Amino acid sequence: MMFIKMKRIISVLAFLSFLQLAGAQEKMIPLYEQHIPNSRKIPPDYIEETDTSGLIRKVTQPGLIPFFPKKGTATGTAILIFPGGGYFVLAPATCYEIAKALTETGVTAFVVKYRLPHDTIMIDKTIGPLQDAQAAIQLVRKRAAEWGIDPHKVGTMGLSAGGHLVSTAGTQLNRVVVENTERVNLRADFMALLYPVIIYDPAIPRTRENLIGKNPSAALLDLYSTDKQVTANTPPTFLVHAVDDDVIPVRNSLLFFNALLNAHVKAEMHILQSGGHGFGLTDLNSGNNWFNLFKSWLAENGF
Repeated sequence: MMFIKMKRIISVLAFLSFLQLAGAQEKMIPLYEQHIPNSRKIPPDYIEETDTSGLIRKVTQPGLIPFFPKKGTATGTAILIFPGGGYFVLAPATCYEIAKALTETGVTAFVVKYRLPHDTIMIDKTIGPLQDAQAAIQLVRKRAAEWGIDPHKVGTMGLSAGGHLVSTAGTQLNRVVVENTERVNLRADFMALLYPVIIYDPAIPRTRENLIGKNPSAALLDLYSTDKQVTANTPPTFLVHAVDDDVIPVRNSLLFFNALLNAHVKAEMHILQSGGHGFGLTDLNSGNNWFNLFKSWLAENGF
């Protein structure tokens, strides 16, 4: 009972922090200027909502929440952060915490509010989140000069299901699902995956079903098991996962890391003994701070 109460307290504190950070930032920047691709007419009862824990449902207007470093401290690096939530909600509180920490190191951060796959609002729900991921990278590169960003230092970070989306965008580089007449580079320069969904198996059915349905073909399962799509052109990747993660098994990161090694892609992985699922900057169990390791990795690779 005490553990449950503590979890609730932590959840409330995280949400209050989320509200404080969100209020301190710029307003959301829409991903699309006019028509949102792959969209159906939105029913009157399909309305975006945010609950008391900060979880967002029924996103219809995707966009970027920007976090800019203090004037004179920007390094030119930008990172787009994709929240988790199993492709049925967005859980942005931890993303705001990370984004704030990134700005303190001179990195421009954008928390991406992407559409959640749903037949009600999408013609093809399997590509909806990927469209928003590609559009987010496209928009940041198009406005890089305006925002003081080096277009060759644009990275992506994904948490849980957001890690699946980031790894999908980083491995399906020849599959462009947004309009790109200006031929903007849609490949992230690097990726960071925190306790990501990588493989689609019975251990995590809800995430799989929300994106590709209950009975997907073998080909579709392979396409969205992102370890099977890694190539030599996959961006350099940093991974963090806890052994005791009872939501997304650690083998997800292990398989992706092994695929990166086989493709000779630069990669670094940190497996924590404990920490569970969904931790933020610091693993509360061990006190490990993966964020410092991540900063070192960025510096080592010139980002």
